[in-house]
Amino acid sequence: MQRALIGGILISLLASYYGVFVVQRGLSFMGSGLAHAAFGGVALGLLVSIEPLWIAIPFTILVAIGITWVKERTDLSGDTAIGIFFSVSMALGIIFLFLHQNYSDDAFTYLFGSILAISWLDIFMAFLLLLVSATTIPLWRNWAYSSFDRELAISDRLPVKRDDYLLAVLIAVTIVVAIKLVGIVLIAAFLIIPAATARQLASTFRMMTLFALAIGIAGTVAGLLISFYLDIPSGAAIILIQAVLFFSAMLLNHNR
Repeated sequence: MQRALIGGILISLLASYYGVFVVQRGLSFMGSGLAHAAFGGVALGLLVSIEPLWIAIPFTILVAIGITWVKERTDLSGDTAIGIFFSVSMALGIIFLFLHQNYSDDAFTYLFGSILAISWLDIFMAFLLLLVSATTIPLWRNWAYSSFDRELAISDRLPVKRDDYLLAVLIAVTIVVAIKLVGIVLIAAFLIIPAATARQLASTFRMMTLFALAIGIAGTVAGLLISFYLDIPSGAAIILIQAVLFFSAMLLNHNR
């Protein structure tokens, strides 16, 4: 429980921080696409008997870069590019699992998550990524600027394309690190719901970011405690608590 609580808070901070950019840019499908792309890397790791996360991280980073590259070089929408890489990654993952014997238990863990099985290595990876993310705080203003008005940011000579690649890579790594918490199936909701809830309450993008961090942590801690006492899957409990917060915020915003 101690490891689960520490790891859950670290991953909540990461997912909520990057989630505000995903929601504001209308890239919610990207969270689901990269999560399922990570499935291909996890399956490859299981096939070659290497820690799946070590394979999933570079695999998902390459997919994130590929999505950004296709979106920049063609007239296709972001969702179309994500859909293409999503499908290819899932197809590869299915083939890798088919070639691997006795994969069901391992695959189940990564598909649906098991925060109580999180290790100190997972926590160290999350903490290391949090430190890396802290060094990008000076870029927050540029990311926010291009999230609201990309063309104006380009005209102001901001390195928008470089920032897009960096943001995509960091989101990809965050998704892979968070897989142990809620699993591939639910990670997109973990990335999106706190930011979407914060958007209902905040009047500025800065406040939206701060609210998302607070909501992400509160949902994780509450969901983890409820799952412990009710003996239900922790990842699903966390998502349901975050969903309750979202609908509560939506009703509050409507009444206001």
